[in-house]
Amino acid sequence: MPALNDSQKLDWLQLIRTPSIGPITFHRLLAKYGSAADALSALPALSNKAGRRTPLRAGDRSKAKSEIANAERHGARVIASCEDDYPNALKAIPDCPPLLFVRGHTALFEKPSVAIIGARNASGVGRKIARQLASDLGAADVVVTSGLARGIDGAAHDAALATGTIAVVAGGADVIYPPEHDKLTARIAKEGAIISEQPMGYRPTGRDFPKRNRLISGLSRGVIVVEAAARSGTLITSRFALEQGREVFAVPGSPLDPRCQGANGLIRNGATLVETAEDVLQVLAEQNRSIADQGSDWFDWDGVGQMEEPDPAKLLSLRKQLLELLSFTPLHRDEILREVDAPTGLVADALLDLVLMGEAEEHAGGRFSLSADASSD
Repeated sequence: MPALNDSQKLDWLQLIRTPSIGPITFHRLLAKYGSAADALSALPALSNKAGRRTPLRAGDRSKAKSEIANAERHGARVIASCEDDYPNALKAIPDCPPLLFVRGHTALFEKPSVAIIGARNASGVGRKIARQLASDLGAADVVVTSGLARGIDGAAHDAALATGTIAVVAGGADVIYPPEHDKLTARIAKEGAIISEQPMGYRPTGRDFPKRNRLISGLSRGVIVVEAAARSGTLITSRFALEQGREVFAVPGSPLDPRCQGANGLIRNGATLVETAEDVLQVLAEQNRSIADQGSDWFDWDGVGQMEEPDPAKLLSLRKQLLELLSFTPLHRDEILREVDAPTGLVADALLDLVLMGEAEEHAGGRFSLSADASSD
């Protein structure tokens, strides 16, 4: 698809800001109708046809205009997933954000990236290891990506400033979080890149961090874990990495330190043990294909506007099957595909209908569940 003009970009933003519509639902609607404008026009009829209790209202267009104007005032760019400046690696995941808000240098997206993540309450040794890995990877022309959190993230960003670092944030790209990273944030915006799928000025909540984590792994060819507790957000990112086909690396630590239990557990379960950057570079060199070339079977940019309508009887039957399969615990799309044994396109259409009906809900990482509203039936 060609670059979007201002009106088309506004259509995209209005569609993704529509309640109930997440990235996967967005891309399915785009593939089904050929443009965001046509999808927006079809929403009322779609929700009525689906039997939704409350009509689905498109996102506020005036608010979308304000979002774009606010981004421009802060020196940020709004990049659509069909445009050349959008990171190819991120485009390969099925729930890539339709639009990214970017402060800094988009040229960094053209280089291979590795994520370095870990504990917020990292030890001095852990921070030293993160800095060394980031510095050595940067020297090998690898961009270091992380989440701009305290501890390991901050140490990795700081060490990679001179060679290239990307910060993926859960709030707006202009929001400083944590507060002590004010100077580091300013330097990354000037020398590296800060990206977010949230509007400028948005303050993150707990549910926004898993969404951010899928972008950290999605941007990267591999994820290195340096110190992580047995239950931590860091392990969520490593799970996303595995689901996205990325390499997972981990630095071993003392079994007596709770901050190392998660990383040690990853190694026990098959993650590559890392002592130096060379361990990472060797694995990346052995990869047979670029992540950017993997693509996704969930939607097809080349087939936009050419989809055939599914058989109504098969679609109705599959919707009933999915409602039995789904629960209030989110289930990954790949697990859904395995369980129902139906063509990917038909499953995507059935899930789209359920989301528009208000019966299903889309979650970060390509997961779906029954919607909270469904519990009242």
